[in-house]
Amino acid sequence: MYLMRLWLPSKMRVLGVDPGLTRCGLGIVENGTAQKLVMVGVGVIQTSADLELSQRLLALETELIIWINEYKPDVIAVERVFSQLNIRTAMSTGQAAGVALLIAARSGIPVAMHTPTEIKAAVTGSGRADKKQVALMVQKLLSLKEIPKPVDSTDALALAICHHWRGSGNARIEAALTKERARLKKVVKK
Repeated sequence: MYLMRLWLPSKMRVLGVDPGLTRCGLGIVENGTAQKLVMVGVGVIQTSADLELSQRLLALETELIIWINEYKPDVIAVERVFSQLNIRTAMSTGQAAGVALLIAARSGIPVAMHTPTEIKAAVTGSGRADKKQVALMVQKLLSLKEIPKPVDSTDALALAICHHWRGSGNARIEAALTKERARLKKVVKK
């Protein structure tokens, strides 16, 4: 008798965070049946540039904690900060990303970081896609009637989609590498 077992992943809920101090995009995506992705929540945390940096970071922390408590993500995917052009933007984006990473660590939630190129490639098939192409694919992949606005929220959803498609594969590769390194270490000792 031949028995074939299909591998079906358990449900996973990913909180995508597109970090920023003025606007921080948030998107919750869950894998539904038959690998269909479903948007569970989307939004933006806004802070005023008139506030002190410490107050803006505190506001970001407070809102992120509310989202985590409400949606209970299994993983938090954060965009890896990269900017050659504007150091101030990179710094504020990095500070916002740091708040998300700290909250995840305190909450015991695994974190994954993805580059903008990875996100674009996962969602559109091209790492050079523009914001409009990404937004259209997010709308299509999540079967949304319209594209979420502002663009920060769409980017956060794209991040969550990226993690669904790339994150679990990356984790399996890392686990296999760790196992192989341990095996080789034993072989070398003999």
